[in-house]
Amino acid sequence: MPPWIAFDVAKTPAINSRHRRMPATKAYAAQGPKTPLAPFQIDRREPKPNDVQLEILYCGVCHSDIHMARNEWQQTIYPVVPGHEIVGRVTAVGNKVTKFKRGDIAGVGVMVDSCRVCVNCKKGLQQYCKVGMVGTYSAREKSGDVTQGGYSKQIVVDENYVLRVSDKQPLAGVAPLLCAGITTYSPLRHWKVGKGHKLGVVGLGGLGHMAVKLGASFGAEVTMLSTSPDKEKDARRLGAHKFALTRDAAQLKQLAGYFDFIVDTVSAKHDYNVYLNLLNTDGVMMCVGAPPTPAEVALFTLIGGRRSLAGSGIGGIPETQEMLDYCAEQGITSDIEMIDIASINKAYERVLKSDVRYRFVIDMATLT
Repeated sequence: MPPWIAFDVAKTPAINSRHRRMPATKAYAAQGPKTPLAPFQIDRREPKPNDVQLEILYCGVCHSDIHMARNEWQQTIYPVVPGHEIVGRVTAVGNKVTKFKRGDIAGVGVMVDSCRVCVNCKKGLQQYCKVGMVGTYSAREKSGDVTQGGYSKQIVVDENYVLRVSDKQPLAGVAPLLCAGITTYSPLRHWKVGKGHKLGVVGLGGLGHMAVKLGASFGAEVTMLSTSPDKEKDARRLGAHKFALTRDAAQLKQLAGYFDFIVDTVSAKHDYNVYLNLLNTDGVMMCVGAPPTPAEVALFTLIGGRRSLAGSGIGGIPETQEMLDYCAEQGITSDIEMIDIASINKAYERVLKSDVRYRFVIDMATLT
């Protein structure tokens, strides 16, 4: 069967009917690692007492969507409907919901549940749930059902994993904050980056442009570290104070030991040691990009300056709400290029070529 012919949900074993279901929801899905995304239909459960149902208005396109659609992390459950940067309008709520009402604008990010009882969940660090957070797509819910993401017309999520979104901002630009925004906000806040600090940002893409905006808003001196000289003008427009071309050995030599912090946003294979050498004593390099292959790190690069190489994921629900509120107050949104859902496969190829400034967002009204 050609991949762009919609599948009959009733005949699709990966989606079960353990709960009462609403009429089939239109979506776009990948059927395997080498098939393009194509029209598909999925079941969404009827809202339970604590559930919020959203009509999805916009969904950002994250590099993680591509990794998952192509099973590059070896954890995809097919068929898979990607999308975890979701902004929508509340269309129904369960009878025990207290945080949302019909008509509210709300968002859903990278997770839709966690164990809720482990030490991390109780601290509001649901992203580091000891049992494992439940991803917005290609994950197993406690019921055993497989989650499906935001490349669809609607979604149903427990209210405790739904975020309040200001309707005073352009909603399409808010959508990427649910992943790209919080993925960069969280480490910057955790390591208390702010005034007096020198911050380097590696890679000016979906994550990188948010790191520049947020780092500058926190008061740090921000330097864009890029392989592309044509990125300088945009980096400065976004808030970077300085720009360095990392292919220029002379510029790198001048920056040796310069930075207090570096945010590495690159999701492709690259040499971490180049950037570790730019850290000052006790400097921290925060990795938020996720290349599909292991990194090689020269330990003497760390030992020589008591430097740290750290990783960080998204934030928990409280911190994600904090980030959305902060961005609303500061007028910060993502720079986006709007696409229709039929262009998603072309968009994936453009993401892989770094040909987007800086985040694709799908207008879900085009899913008809």
